[in-house]
Amino acid sequence: MNGPSPNNPHPMAGFPQVCYIKNTVKNPNIVIGDYSYYDDPEDSENFERNVLYHFPFIGDKLVIGKFCALARGVKFIMNGANHKLSGISTYPFQIFGNGWEQVMPAPGELPYKGDTVIGNDVWIGYDVLVMPGVKIGDGAIVSSRSVVTSDVAPYTVVGGNPARQIKERFAPEVAARLQAIAWWDWPVEHITANLPFIVAGDIDLLERLRPHS
Repeated sequence: MNGPSPNNPHPMAGFPQVCYIKNTVKNPNIVIGDYSYYDDPEDSENFERNVLYHFPFIGDKLVIGKFCALARGVKFIMNGANHKLSGISTYPFQIFGNGWEQVMPAPGELPYKGDTVIGNDVWIGYDVLVMPGVKIGDGAIVSSRSVVTSDVAPYTVVGGNPARQIKERFAPEVAARLQAIAWWDWPVEHITANLPFIVAGDIDLLERLRPHS
């Protein structure tokens, strides 16, 4: 068996609440890996509504890896939300024209945090808010209603506002081994054949099962 097709937007028959994101996004600056899903009973196919202030002239990207689970209400604030901070007023006069465009910020004057990058096998809980430029590592878990303002290490659990580390899922050296195994990059047939071991806890065995090119 090859497992469910990543090209089917709704992999669970009769259950449109869950949608593979990759098949629904049209913005070229949103890059989604296979099997990552968004769970929302209200229009799960419209995931892009949760990516806010994402203006094409800024050019920042939202990158989400493979096999990520995104709960209802997850939102990503992108760099277009930033206002100039170096002066007295942060009000964006320039966007209203009629003479106010004279204070259009020069290139580099607006804060820019870079791309927002979510790793593989990441679970992001209900109503989480991710701020611009944040990097969330492979295997991380973000608790419900957290506000993620800084990077999250692989295989850690974070929560709160601002999100802080609650615990390590695995010790750093074990997390590094899991990232090297990178089961999410295995051929889907190999993933299907070894699912009991992927969801279990024997890392030594998982290393032995890793396909070698």
